[in-house]
Amino acid sequence: MATSIDGKSLSKSFLDKIRQELSEFKSNNDNFQVGLAIVQVGDRPDSNIYIRNKLRTASDVGINAKHFKFDRSVHESILIDEINKLNSDPKIHGIIVQLPFDSEKSIDSDLIVNTVSPNKDVDGLHYANAGKIMHGQVNDAYVPCTPKGCLELIKSTGVQLKGKNAVVIGRSKLVGSPMANLLKLNDCTVTICHSKTVDLPSICRSADILVVAIGKPKFVKSEWVKPGAIVVDCGINSVQIAEKNKICGDVDFEDVCKVAKCVTPVPGGVGPMTVTMLLQNTLESAKRYYTNYDVDTQWKCGYNPLKRIEPVPEDIKIAKAQRPKDISIIADEIRLLDSEYELYGKKKAKICLSVLDRIGKRQNGNYVVVTGINPTPLGEGKSTTTVGLCQAMGAHLKKNTIGCLRQPSQGPTFGIKGGAAGGGYSQVIPMEEFNLHLTGDIHAITAANNLLAAQIETRMFHEKTQNDKALFNRLVPLKNGKRQFCPIQLKRLEKLNINKTNPDELTDEEVSKFSRLNIDPASITWNRVLDTNDRFLRRITVGQGNTEKNMTRQTQFDITVASEIMAILALTDSMADFLTRLGRIVVADSLDGEPITADDLGITGALGILLKDTIKPTLMQTLEGTPILVHAGPFANIAHGNSSIVADKIGLKLVGKDGFVITEAGFGADIGMEKFFNIKCRYSKLAPNCVVLVATIRALKLHGGGPKVEPGTPIPPEYCTENLDLVRAGCSNLIRHIENSNKFGIPVVVALNKFSKDTDREIDLVLEISKKSGAFDAVLCENWEKGGEGGVELANAVLKASKQSSNLKFLYELNLSIEDKIRKIAQEIYHAKDIEISESAQKKINSLKKQGFNDLPICMSKTQYSFSDNPDLKGAPEGFILPIRDVRASIGAGFIYPLVGTITTIPGLPTRPCFYDMNIDSQTEEIFGLS
Repeated sequence: MATSIDGKSLSKSFLDKIRQELSEFKSNNDNFQVGLAIVQVGDRPDSNIYIRNKLRTASDVGINAKHFKFDRSVHESILIDEINKLNSDPKIHGIIVQLPFDSEKSIDSDLIVNTVSPNKDVDGLHYANAGKIMHGQVNDAYVPCTPKGCLELIKSTGVQLKGKNAVVIGRSKLVGSPMANLLKLNDCTVTICHSKTVDLPSICRSADILVVAIGKPKFVKSEWVKPGAIVVDCGINSVQIAEKNKICGDVDFEDVCKVAKCVTPVPGGVGPMTVTMLLQNTLESAKRYYTNYDVDTQWKCGYNPLKRIEPVPEDIKIAKAQRPKDISIIADEIRLLDSEYELYGKKKAKICLSVLDRIGKRQNGNYVVVTGINPTPLGEGKSTTTVGLCQAMGAHLKKNTIGCLRQPSQGPTFGIKGGAAGGGYSQVIPMEEFNLHLTGDIHAITAANNLLAAQIETRMFHEKTQNDKALFNRLVPLKNGKRQFCPIQLKRLEKLNINKTNPDELTDEEVSKFSRLNIDPASITWNRVLDTNDRFLRRITVGQGNTEKNMTRQTQFDITVASEIMAILALTDSMADFLTRLGRIVVADSLDGEPITADDLGITGALGILLKDTIKPTLMQTLEGTPILVHAGPFANIAHGNSSIVADKIGLKLVGKDGFVITEAGFGADIGMEKFFNIKCRYSKLAPNCVVLVATIRALKLHGGGPKVEPGTPIPPEYCTENLDLVRAGCSNLIRHIENSNKFGIPVVVALNKFSKDTDREIDLVLEISKKSGAFDAVLCENWEKGGEGGVELANAVLKASKQSSNLKFLYELNLSIEDKIRKIAQEIYHAKDIEISESAQKKINSLKKQGFNDLPICMSKTQYSFSDNPDLKGAPEGFILPIRDVRASIGAGFIYPLVGTITTIPGLPTRPCFYDMNIDSQTEEIFGLS
C-alpha cells in the first residue's frame, strides 16, 4: 500500500523556513520588507477562496500581500496600466495575476501575464522566465509554483532523481512543460505525454516518477503505474457523487495506492505547496531586489575602452568616434529602477527625485570638489580634469564614481570659451547634446524668469489704470455668482494679517491693501534673461509701445545662468523646497519699503509648472562610459557657480559608502570654491573629503608676469618655451589658493593639467612648490591626452586624501553684518586691505537689513581672472581696496550678492566668436567645430 505524500505537513515545514529566513534577513538589513500584489478581475467564488488563502498564508509568514481587485467591466488597457504601476513600485516584489479572468470584455490573458515584469513574475509565467527554465537557467528565473512544489514533494520521498525515468502527463505552460524541464535539470530521463499520446498506459508504466496534470478526474488507474513508482497528482476536479460535489485529482488515488510507493492526495498534496512556493518565490524576489538595488555594493559596469590616436584630434571628432552606451544600460549599472528615470532619447535621461525615497538612508560616499586657480581666458581644463578623474576612478580603479557637472550656457559655447564637456579624451558625450539644448532646463528657466518679469510690469500697469474696486474684482472674479480666493491669494492675506477667507467680508481698506502691491519702479531688481552673450542688452528701455501709456522704464537683461531661478535650482533639495524658494523671490520693494515676492504676484504655481522637470538631474556618460549627472548651471563670477545639491545628494547615495562623487566649483577657487563652502555646503549640510585644485603652467606663467593670453590671437612664445622664473613667480597664485583651501579644513590635492609645451623641469617645480606650500599631494594629469589612464595618479592621490581627517570650517558666521561678511571674504580670501562700499550699495544694504535679510551668506560677483576686482592684476596681489559697486539680493536662493568693480551680468561677444568655426552638414546634419 502506497504512502500518502503529506503536502500540508511539508508546506508547514517550508513556511516555517520562509518565516525564519525573512526574520533573519530583516534583522540584518534595516527596512527590509517583502511585498506581494495579487491582481484579480471580477468576482469568481473559487478565485476569491484561493486569494483569501494566499493573503492569509502570506500574512502568517510576514509578507505584505495586497489584493488589487478590478470590476468585471475593466478595460484591458487599464489593467495593463495598473500592472505597470506595480512593476514600478519598489515596495512590491512579486505580482501574480489570478486566472481565469471574470470579465465582461475580452482580455488577452497572455498579454496581461507578460505585462508583469519578469523580475516580479513570482508565478513564473512570463515568457522570459519560461525561456530561462527551458535553457537551464533556473537560478536566474522564477519557476512556476506548482511544478516547483511538485519537485519538493518528490524530493521529500527520499528518491534519488539522477537517472530515473520520469513521465509527465500534460504539456501546459503552467505545469506540464516546466515540470518536465525541472525533472530534466535534475538528471531524469523525461517523457512528456498528453491525451493524444499513443499507448499512453504503456509509457506511464515505464515511469519511476509519474506527474499527472491533464485535468481529467481519476484518469490514471493502477494498471498504468509501475510498481514502486512515485505519483504526483496535480489535478483538481469537481465531481458529483450522490448529488454532492466532491474534489478529486487526475489520479484514481485508492486504486493507484495499491501499486505505487508514494502518491500525493487531492486535496492536501500539491495544493498547499503551490501557495508555499509562491511565497518562497516572493521572498527570493525581495532578496534579489534588495541585493541588486538597496545594498551598498560595487557596481558591475561595462566601461568603454578608448582608441587613442596621436596627435590628439579636435574634441568633436573624438566624441563622435566613441559610441556611447544606451543610457538605460548605465541606469541599470548604477542600480536605478525603471521608474526612477525618464528617457530623453537613447543617450540621456532625467533622474526622478523619488530615488531618494528608496536609498535616502544609505551612507553617503566620498565627496570631492574640483576647482582651479585663476584662469586665463582660454580655460585651464577644470572640466577636463573633472571628467578625467571620473574616468580614472570608475573605469580604471573600479570605484563606484559619479561626476556632477553644470549644464553649459550657450553664452560661452558660442562666445569665447566654447563648451564645457571637457576635452581631448576626457569628455561627456554626446558632446553636442551636452553643450547645446540638453533636456531644455535652461530654456525653461528663461521662460519662467521672463514670465515673472512680464507680471511685474503688467501688475504695475493695471494698478495704475484701475481703481481699488475694479482691480479687486478682476483679481478675485465672480464665478457662478460667487467670489473666492485662490490658494496663493490666501497666502497673501495671511502675510497681510487679514484673517478672512470670504472676499465679500473685506473692508475697503483691506481690499486696497490686498489688491495694491504699490511696486516702486526704481527698486525693481528682477531682470529679463537670455542664454546668449549680448552686450547691447545691458541697458534697455521697456514700455515704449503706445498701448503702455508712457509707462517706460530702464532695465536690462542678464544671462540666464545668472538668473536667481538658476541659483534656486542649484541650491534646492526637493520640489517642496523648490516651490517655497520660488515663492519667496523678492523682485522689488513697495513704496513703503516692503519686499514684493513672487507669491505676492500670484505666480509661484505657474513658475513651478514651467520648471517641474528642471529639478531632475540629467544622466549622461563620459567617453569611457562612467556616469555623469548634469544639473543646473550658475556662473561662478556672477552667481554661486556650483553644480546642484540635488545631483550631489543623489550621487552620494548611489555610489555608496566606498564610492566617490566628483563635483565641480566654477572658475577660480577664490570665488567658486569659496561659495561652494560658504553657500552650498551650508544649505546641503554636506562636507567634502577632498579639494582638487587644477593648475596649468600656462596660467602660472601669466600670473608670474607673462604677456596677455587672448582668444583668437597666437599664443606668445613665453608660453611655448621653458621659463622657470615665470613659473616660480606665478606659483604665488597657486600657493594662495592652497592656503585658502586649507582654511576650510579640507585636504587639497593639486592637479597640474599637462599641456604639450610644458617641460619636465617646469612640471617638477610646480609639484615641489605645491607640496611645500601645504598641499596634501600634487600630481601631473594627462587626462586630455590619455583619458582616464592619464588621471590614475590623481585618482590615487584623491583616494589617499579622502581618508584623511577633515573638519569643514566656514569662513564667517551668518549673524555678522552684511558689511563684515563682505570684508571677511575680501581680506581672508582675496587679501584686500579693505572694502569700499558705494553710497547706492550701502543704501541697499541698509534696506536689506531693515527687511530682515542680514543673516544670509554672501555671493561675491567678481572677475574670475584675479583675486582683485582688476582682471589684469595677476599673481597674489595684496593691500588693494575692493570696490563694492552694487548689492543685490537673491532671497529665494538664499544669499546676498555684491557686485565688485565693473563685473557685468550678461557677457558680450568677442571680435571673433567661437561660432565662426562651427557648421552643420546639410545632408547628414553632422556638426563641426563645436568644442
